[in-house]
Amino acid sequence: MFLRISFFCFLLLETLPLFAQGLKIQRINPTNWYVGMRKQQVQLLVYGPNIKGAKVKVNYPSVFVDRVHQVESPNYVFVDLTIGADTKPGTLQLQFSKVFPLTERRNNSTIVNGGREMIVTVPYELKARTARPQTVDSRDFVYLLLPDRFANGDPSNDRFADMADTQLDRTNPFLRHGGDLAGIMKHLDYFKELGVTTLWLNPVIENDQPTTNEGGAMRSSYHGYGFTDHYSVDKRLGGNEAYLKLVAAAHAKGLKIMQDAVYNHVGKNHWLVRDLPAKDWLNQWPQYQNTTYKDQPIVDPYASEYDRKVSQDGWFVPFLPDLNHKNSYVANFLIQHALWTVEYFGIDAWRVDTYFYNDLNFMNTLNQRLLEEHPNLYICGENWVNSVTNQAYFVKNKLNVPWKSNLPGAIDFQLYNASNDALNQNINRWYETLGQDLLYDDAFRNLIFLDNHDLDRFYSVIGENLDKYKMGITFLLTTRGIPQLYYGTELLMKNFKNPSDAEVRKDFPGGFANDPTNKFTASGRTATENEAFTYVRTLASFRKTSTALQTGKLTQFLPQDGIYAYFRHDSKGTVMILMNANTTEKKLDTERFRERMHGFSSAKNVLTGAQVSNLQQIQIPARSSLVLELQ
Repeated sequence: MFLRISFFCFLLLETLPLFAQGLKIQRINPTNWYVGMRKQQVQLLVYGPNIKGAKVKVNYPSVFVDRVHQVESPNYVFVDLTIGADTKPGTLQLQFSKVFPLTERRNNSTIVNGGREMIVTVPYELKARTARPQTVDSRDFVYLLLPDRFANGDPSNDRFADMADTQLDRTNPFLRHGGDLAGIMKHLDYFKELGVTTLWLNPVIENDQPTTNEGGAMRSSYHGYGFTDHYSVDKRLGGNEAYLKLVAAAHAKGLKIMQDAVYNHVGKNHWLVRDLPAKDWLNQWPQYQNTTYKDQPIVDPYASEYDRKVSQDGWFVPFLPDLNHKNSYVANFLIQHALWTVEYFGIDAWRVDTYFYNDLNFMNTLNQRLLEEHPNLYICGENWVNSVTNQAYFVKNKLNVPWKSNLPGAIDFQLYNASNDALNQNINRWYETLGQDLLYDDAFRNLIFLDNHDLDRFYSVIGENLDKYKMGITFLLTTRGIPQLYYGTELLMKNFKNPSDAEVRKDFPGGFANDPTNKFTASGRTATENEAFTYVRTLASFRKTSTALQTGKLTQFLPQDGIYAYFRHDSKGTVMILMNANTTEKKLDTERFRERMHGFSSAKNVLTGAQVSNLQQIQIPARSSLVLELQ
């Protein structure tokens, strides 16, 4: 009896029609869009099983479907929408429809028998624009920090069982330590006390990456440079809501936010990489091809096309798939995400990672779109190159070259190199490097620094010499450009990158539970650390009130006898800066500076508050700097 029933059921199943899985929309990016954009088109990336071939309709005033694009993968369509200038904010309904064939099995054969239309409707929000980025420029003082290593404000988000990396271990330099956005928000008053005006956070976007073997050690992506979902802030940092709260709280205290952008690559666990829309979404090679990390073939007029291609299209590392910006869908995805981020979170500036590895025409387009919508937005790019000429090539410049960049500002590695040389070898290096500023369209838009998350700590580079430290800080806060301080440099945090970057990315003392010291407070710092902190704070505070230091002209004089003199000046004031690289005190005759000192008879020592009554001859202590507000 059992055998008869089973055989009957088998026959019945063989003749019943079989339906393909119904339409299911799993993702739409951007997750929402905005009315009132200068460019009235947006391209929606729509993801769902077997959605290829779907028709799309929308019923909303002044919104139209222009075109539905099909790609290689059956799981994507790209929908071009026009959003009219008079469109009102609201929620529209996107209707997707597709006819799936009806099939049935007969005698071990599949027979198509007509079709059945499947329809699914998905809400999609159009928001009003509210973002008003504040200008980040040479009036600002930028503070760079790694969120995971700064402070833990919410231990409940330290780890999640559903993520690829569930580890947390502060004793391991390569794993996550638990810092988050709530921790940063708890210390906004610390930044204000120091004189900071802008926070630059290493990437906050989701990095749902497994640990990877790098140099024989398993390492997490705590640094944030392997994105896995562009529209989600990593929930171990607190997610989108925590980022919104941080930006709002920072703005309420007069602080700006600079976000770290990565366009060159994504993490290998990015959902788009796990199910590629098309093979050419990534830069593909017959076999794995690493970049040479060389900028020279991009600038070199004699370079081979092969070398140029390897520099830009080779992968940064094997576990960071390299995006193909020549694919228009990739380009639109990245451009729209950048625009969405400014609108959704209200950030004020972008720092672009690995700039010259990107397709440079794509970068010009992206920069143009951002600045069309937000003219005040500051954008600077990481071009870690070997000469001032090559650094100038990748930003707005005065070079006579066929391709011209529209990037507003450089991250000034050349002035960083000059600072190390000036303090350790030859003080003339500052003068020589600044003397090449004629190559830039506006060198005052360069971001200048003494160290960052990829470099040896400044205090270690100068041999843990407090006098040199003060000279470096003085230069940082008084020369041209936008000064940037790396977290902990104000506290003399030290270390070299050997054996890894983790050595220069230690936790901020006091940012985590059970830390033995709390260096957010004066009582938790040593006397020497307080001396360094106070030095930074004093100069940063003065800089906030001195238009000469913020935006004034720079006049420098040839260094002589180990002394470098320069002036910052405008119609409101003149500041004289003197650097003595000698190991002995020097008496400086100021006659040769007459063109900048004429009419002034005294000065205030900005660092001590003391009055200087004799400007004809100035005593400069050994290995020190003077900042004099001329009166």
